[in-house]
Amino acid sequence: MNTQKNDIVVELKDVNKWYGEFHVLKEVNLQVRRGEKIVICGPSGSGKSTMIRCINRLEEHQAGDINVMGTKLTGDLRNIEHVRRDVGMVFQHFNLFPHLTVLENCCLAPIWVKKTPRKEAEALAMKYLERVRIPDQAHKYPGQLSGGQQQRVAIARSLCMSPQVMLFDEPTSALDPEMVREVLDVMVELANEGITMLCVTHEMGFAKQVADRVIFMDRGQIVEENTPEEFFNNPQSERSKLFLSQILHH
Repeated sequence: MNTQKNDIVVELKDVNKWYGEFHVLKEVNLQVRRGEKIVICGPSGSGKSTMIRCINRLEEHQAGDINVMGTKLTGDLRNIEHVRRDVGMVFQHFNLFPHLTVLENCCLAPIWVKKTPRKEAEALAMKYLERVRIPDQAHKYPGQLSGGQQQRVAIARSLCMSPQVMLFDEPTSALDPEMVREVLDVMVELANEGITMLCVTHEMGFAKQVADRVIFMDRGQIVEENTPEEFFNNPQSERSKLFLSQILHH
């Protein structure tokens, strides 16, 4: 059925990547459907972050194909720009501009990339700052906010580009424990609104709550993918069993 094919928003086929001699991604295959929530977990150094950074070409893959929203990712800058308009990214470190206010941080891309008029961009930014529950912080600078608030600004900033797909690269791992919840709560709300999400995280509670699929990576490969229920209750591989026993008994 063709409808199903059009449903696939991200596709990786036999993707390989090396850093010099180090083979960081090995024959990775993945299809993500519109509206799907995927949590990617695994030990550090397993290639999780590299894989999602390849999806918006922050990293280049050397072999295989990556298609995002029907656009093939190659060295072609127009294709890369096209994909980045559709794909939002939230990093471990918030990557906000310290010399711009929260509102200015959120308006920057819509004004520059989408040529949105400033008034419109500001209205949009306020809408999303409300969504992540910090409209009152709009005129402060990032340095005046807590880590959890800065990460919520980073999420709002991504949403201002109306992305089709959101990538999260360990969005809570740089936060103090008491701030993790507030960021995860915002992400849970987004997930419930049906946005397509790929999230690299160690937050297993979040995975159980929102993921349609959990993907477990180790040594550059997808070792296992399953529903959260199956993955947590009945892991198939020795490597995922070991990983879960370590992470759940922390």
